[in-house]
Amino acid sequence: MTTTEWITDIVLILVVFRQLREGRLDLKSFLIPLGIVAFVAYAYLDTIPTAGNDLVLIGILMAVGAALGTAGGIHTRLRTAGEHVLIKAGAVSATLWVLGMGARMVFQLWIEHGGADDVGRFSVTHHITGDQAWVAAFVLMALTEVVTRLATIFLRSRSRTVTRPAPAFERTA
Repeated sequence: MTTTEWITDIVLILVVFRQLREGRLDLKSFLIPLGIVAFVAYAYLDTIPTAGNDLVLIGILMAVGAALGTAGGIHTRLRTAGEHVLIKAGAVSATLWVLGMGARMVFQLWIEHGGADDVGRFSVTHHITGDQAWVAAFVLMALTEVVTRLATIFLRSRSRTVTRPAPAFERTA
């Protein structure tokens, strides 16, 4: 792994730790994770292979990302304080995030330290055409995890939007 890959992977894992401390849900809460994943997609996603079972691999890993993201978004605590929505990642949400982001890093390390032959055999057996299919699958898994987590949090926050009560009319007798 290059220094850039290490930094990117670690930053993706650490993003959730920003939310372990309760804070206001604002545009920054959405833009920082989306920006990091957009950078990763730009840097590593050259093509999306469609031959063999590449799309099956990509679809399966995207489904895993969607499941992790949705569950992480559901297990993120939201509450209202005045007119603001506050957000705090709980233990389950943080664990799911680290599991998803960390799994990609562990897979990459395994490939570089002896697992490449096993992945090669698996790929041949299951008609996966090459390295780019794996790269696309893992990058799209990360992208899907981030987008579904943020979408879940956004939808949950919309139901918590505080509206001011209408003024009560006093009765005059």
